[in-house]
Amino acid sequence: MFDDPQVTFAAGGLERAAYLRGDAIALAALLARPDAKVVLLWRGKPLCSGTVLAFLEADHPVLAKASTPFFIGLRGAVPFFACDISAWEPPADQRPDAVGFVDASLQQHPLIAPTMAFAELRSVMATLPPFEAELVASAKALFSWHDTHGFCARCGAKSEVALGGWQRHCPACKTQHFPRTDPVVIMLITRGNQLLLGRSPGWPEGMYSLLAGFVEPGETIENAVRREVAEETGIEVGRVRYLASQPWPFPTSLMIGCAGEAQSEVIRHDPVEIEDALWISREGLAEVFAGRNERIRQPRRGSIAAFLMAEWLAGR
Repeated sequence: MFDDPQVTFAAGGLERAAYLRGDAIALAALLARPDAKVVLLWRGKPLCSGTVLAFLEADHPVLAKASTPFFIGLRGAVPFFACDISAWEPPADQRPDAVGFVDASLQQHPLIAPTMAFAELRSVMATLPPFEAELVASAKALFSWHDTHGFCARCGAKSEVALGGWQRHCPACKTQHFPRTDPVVIMLITRGNQLLLGRSPGWPEGMYSLLAGFVEPGETIENAVRREVAEETGIEVGRVRYLASQPWPFPTSLMIGCAGEAQSEVIRHDPVEIEDALWISREGLAEVFAGRNERIRQPRRGSIAAFLMAEWLAGR
C-alpha cells in the first residue's frame, strides 16, 4: 500500500546491479575507479561524518587491513562497496556502551580523519538521506550474515565468499549459500478508535511500540499476525491487510507492516513475551507524538512502527 521514502532504509534508489556480481574482473575494475566509494563498518557500526555516512576511497590506508570489499551497487555510474574492520581494537576510552538500549559511544580510527567516527546505526538512521540509509542497511545486513555463516551448513567445511559478497560457496560439497532475510510481522492492531501497543522487557522506561514477531516456517503473513497478537496479548484478530515494509538490519530482518482488526478487547498479556500491553485512543496517540503523555514516550524516528502510527493518526 505504501512505498514511501519516509520509511527509513527503503526507497533509496540503490541499483543493486546483480548482473555484475559474478564478474570478478568487472568488480575489480569498478573498485579501481577514482570515483568508487567505500562504506566502512566496525562491528556493525558504520563510519559517519556527523549524521551522514562517510565514504572512503578504495586506496585509503585503513582498508589495507579490512575485509574483502563487498559490492553493494551503483548510483548512476558510481560504484559503491563496503568493507569491515571489526578486528580493530579501539582505545579503552572508546569502548562500546553495552549497557544502554542504544550504544551512544563513538570510535575514531587513528588513520581516519577526526571528523569521522563509527556510530551506532540506530542513532543516525533517521537523519540519513534515503540512498545512504538503503546502502548502509544492505551492507550491515550482509556483513552480519557472513559473520554467522562462515561454515557450510551441509557438510561443515569452511565456506568462501563469492559473487562480490552475495554468496558463500563451499569448496568441499559445492553447496551455494545465499544471504538470509528473516521476515518479521509488525502489526497496527485497531479496534474502532483504539490502537494496541506493547513493550518488551529491557526497553527504556516509557517506550511502547506496535507488536511484532517472526514469521514461522509454513505460515502466511496473515496467520503470523493473528498468532503473534494472540500469543502476546490474548487479542483475537480478524481481517489482516498489508501496509508497508522496511529492511531492518538488526541484524537481518524484513519488517512487514500489516493492519489487523481486533475481534476482542480484553488484554491478557504473556509476561514471557512482553512486559505490558495497552489500548490507546487516537487522541491519546496524538499526545504521545506531541511529547505530552507522561506514561509513553514519543516513537523512535526512522522505525516503521512510528511511520505506521503516524499514518493511522493522520487517517491515511
